[in-house]
Order: sequence, then C-alpha cells, then structure tokens
Amino acid sequence: MKKLSLFCFSILCAGLFQATYAQTSVNTISITGSAEHYSPNFINGISFTPDGIMRTSESGGSKSVKIETAPVVAKSSETAEVESSDVIEKIAPIQFKYAMMLNVDVETLKNISLLGYIEDWFGIKYRLGGNTKKGIDCSALTGGLLMAVYGFAMPRTAKQQYNETEHIKKEDLREGDLVFFNTHGGVSHVGLYLENNYFVHASSSQGVTISNLDDKYYAKRFICGGRVDQENKAPADPN
Repeated sequence: MKKLSLFCFSILCAGLFQATYAQTSVNTISITGSAEHYSPNFINGISFTPDGIMRTSESGGSKSVKIETAPVVAKSSETAEVESSDVIEKIAPIQFKYAMMLNVDVETLKNISLLGYIEDWFGIKYRLGGNTKKGIDCSALTGGLLMAVYGFAMPRTAKQQYNETEHIKKEDLREGDLVFFNTHGGVSHVGLYLENNYFVHASSSQGVTISNLDDKYYAKRFICGGRVDQENKAPADPN
C-alpha cells in the first residue's frame, strides 16, 4: 500500500510540473525557390506568417525561405489560455518587428506612435536641409519626431537642439532623449534614443535608420545625450 501511495504521489507531481511550465518547441522549415506567395517582408528579410517567423535570403538567383515556428506553450487551464490569447491580441505586428531590431522583449515597446513614425520614415534617403519624403536630414527628423510623438517644439539645427536640451550621460538615456555626435567638427549630428543603446537617425550614408551607440563609429563621436525640457512643449491647438 505504501509503494502504491508513493507511486500515485509521483504521478500527481509530474502532472503539476508539466501544467506549470511552458514546453517550447522550435521547428525550422527550409524552402528553396520562389517566395512570392508568402507575406511581404518587414525589413532585412524578416516577416511574420501564421506559421511563425519567416526569414528570406537570396543567393545565386535563388530565394531561400526559412520558417521558425513559434514556441508551443502548455496550457494548464482555460483561464491561462484566455489570458495568453488576450496578450497576443494586444501586441501589434510593428512591436514584434522593432523588438527584433532592438533586441528587447516585445512587451517593453509600448509607444506605438513612436514606432509608427519611425516605420513611416524608415529608409528615406538623407538630404542636407531636407524635411520631406524626398530627403531629410538628421535634425529635421528629430525635430519632426519630437513634435509628432511627444509634442515638443524644437529649433531646426543639431547645434540649436543641443543648446535647448539638458545634457546627460549615456548611462542616463531614456526613450525620447536626443543623442549628439561630433561627425565633422562640433555638434554636427543628432538622433533620438530608443532603447537598449539603439537610436533612430537620418544617416548620410543609409538614410533614416536605426544604429547602436556602441558601434565603433558612433562610440568614438558621441558627445552626450540631451533631454528636452517641458518648457519646449508646444502650445495646444485652439481648434
């Protein structure tokens, strides 16, 4: 009887353990050939399908598609299943995209307006003095972004924006702060800090893109961060 009781107890513990922890299963499917029937790529050959994350690469005139299926989570109850469904429904595809680019957890990217603005301008070519989709420079991008997303009115040039902000250290940066660089004498380049050392900016070589402060080029030229004061808040529209 004692042995039977121990056996039953072991079975019960094993069942509870399995119900409590997630079981992850990542399957990779590689397909070589045409990828035209799949959903469009978000960026850098990465897109999302009902089957999971799809990565597309091209070599020798042939496209290779690799689909990584999402982890399978063990459900311990109907309540847990409903909660998981609610979380997934609240996460926008754009959050998945930029979470991968910034190498952060998707739940930390809550500013959809910021991500949407970046998405709208991403890849627009650099043009000194430009402020349209035909070409834009670094300070026009940060000025427009601060106004559209945060409601801050900023002057036009990188140097003027530098003078209008509270200067802070790299380790104190947070989302929405400006980052200033000396690329060709004094304050000559500006971007907007996102998260995890990444910032968005209008690069003279790549156009509107996202880079990392630890990249050798930017690490050598970094001056400081700049935090916009509440006094720069644009007046409310009377209409």
